[in-house]
Amino acid sequence: MSDTHARTVAFSRDTMLPPVPPPVRETGAVRWLRENLLGGPLNVALTVLSLVAIWWALSGFLPWAWRGIWDASSLTECRARRDELYGPGVPAACWAIIAERWPQLVFGFYPQSGYWRPPVALAVFLVAVMPVLFPSLPRRMLWLLPPAPFVIYWLLWGGSLWGPATVAAGFALGWGVWLLARRGGAGAGLALAAGVAAAALWWWWIAGPLAGTLARGVPLALQPVLSKDMGGFTLSFVIGLSAIVLSLPLGVLLALARRSEMPIISTVAVVYIEIIRGVPLIVWLFTAQLLLNYFLPRGTNFDLMLRVIIMVTLFAAAYLAEVIRGGLAALPKGQFEAADALGLGYWQSMRLVVLPQALKISIPGIVNTFIGLFKDTTLVAFIGMFDPIGLTGSIRATTAWNGIYWEPYVFIAIVFFVVCYAMSRYSIWLERRLEREHRPAT
Repeated sequence: MSDTHARTVAFSRDTMLPPVPPPVRETGAVRWLRENLLGGPLNVALTVLSLVAIWWALSGFLPWAWRGIWDASSLTECRARRDELYGPGVPAACWAIIAERWPQLVFGFYPQSGYWRPPVALAVFLVAVMPVLFPSLPRRMLWLLPPAPFVIYWLLWGGSLWGPATVAAGFALGWGVWLLARRGGAGAGLALAAGVAAAALWWWWIAGPLAGTLARGVPLALQPVLSKDMGGFTLSFVIGLSAIVLSLPLGVLLALARRSEMPIISTVAVVYIEIIRGVPLIVWLFTAQLLLNYFLPRGTNFDLMLRVIIMVTLFAAAYLAEVIRGGLAALPKGQFEAADALGLGYWQSMRLVVLPQALKISIPGIVNTFIGLFKDTTLVAFIGMFDPIGLTGSIRATTAWNGIYWEPYVFIAIVFFVVCYAMSRYSIWLERRLEREHRPAT
C-alpha cells in the first residue's frame, strides 16, 4: 500500500463479515405496521379513523352477538329468557332461530330422511374436481370426474340408479364411436357427427327400456325428490356449482368465437354477449320462469330449476367470455406466431399454447365472476324459489318468529362469506403457484 493511501484511509478490511439479521424495525410485524398503517401523516390519520369506525361498528354488534339466546322455541320465549338473564331491553341476539330452523335453511323442504344426500353429493363433487383444482394429486383421479354428475343427480333427485346410468352409457358410447372413427382416419367433423348420432340413437331407442328392465330386475333406487322441494343452501349450491362448471367451457368457446376471423361466427358471438350482458339477471330469471313456457309445446313440463340453471349458465358465460377475451388480448402476438411456426393446427395451438397462458392471466377475473355468480343465486327468491333468503322470509312470517330480523340474515351472510372467501383464497394460491412454476431460471 502506498504512503499516500495509508495517510488517507484509516482502516481497510480484508475479510468479509458474517451476515447479521436486519434491524427489528425492518422485519416482521413492526415493518408491516410501519409500511401499511403508519407510513406518513396521511396513513396515520386514515388508520386512526379506520380504528374508530371499526370500534363503532363492533362495539354494538359483538355484545349483541355474545349475549345470544340459543335455547328457545319462539321469539317471545327468547325475549323472556333475555330479560331473565340480562335484564329488560338489553340488546341480545336470538340465535335460537338458527338452532331450531337450520335444517330448513340448509335443506329447504327436502325429506328429513334424506338429509344425508345433499352433503354426500357435495362431497362427491369436491372429490371429483380435486384433481382439476390441485394438479399435484394423482392424475388417475381424473377418472372420477365423468361419472360424478350422474351420481350427484341420482343422490339429489333420487329415483332409480339405472336412469342416470343408461344416460351415462350413452355418453360413453358416443365417445367410443368418435374415438374409433378418428382412429379409422375419419375427419374431426365426421367423427363428431358419428359420435353424436350413436349417443342420440342410444338415448332414443335403448336407454329408457333398458333402464326400466334393469330397475325391475335390480331395484337400486332412492326416494324421489322434486325440484320444488329443494331449497335453502342446497338450492344455492346446486344452481351455483352447476352454473360455474358449465359456464367456464361455454365462456371459453364464446371468447374464441368473438375473436374468430369468420364474420358470421364473430357476429353471432358479439350479438349474444352484448344482449346477455345488457339485461339484468333478474329479467332473464323472469324469462326462464314465465316467458319460456310460451315457446314450448303445449303440455311440456320443463323443470323450473333446470330452466334457471340454463339461464344462469348462459348469463355467466357471457361475462366469462369477456374476461377470457381480455386474457387472449394480453398475450403477445409472438405466442400465436410461435404456435403457427410449430405447425400446430388451430385447436392444437389453442389447447397447448394460447389458452393455458390466457386462462392464467384471467384467473382473478374468472374467480371474481364465479363469486358474483354464487351470490346472485339469491335472486331466485324473486321467482318463487326458496333459497336461503326466500326461506328466511317464510320463517319470519310464522307466528313463532314474527318480528325477528337480523339473526337469520347474519347466519346467511356468514355462510356466503365463508364460501366466497374460500374461492378467493384458492385463486390467490393458484396465481402464486403458477407464478413460481413459470418463473424463469436465474
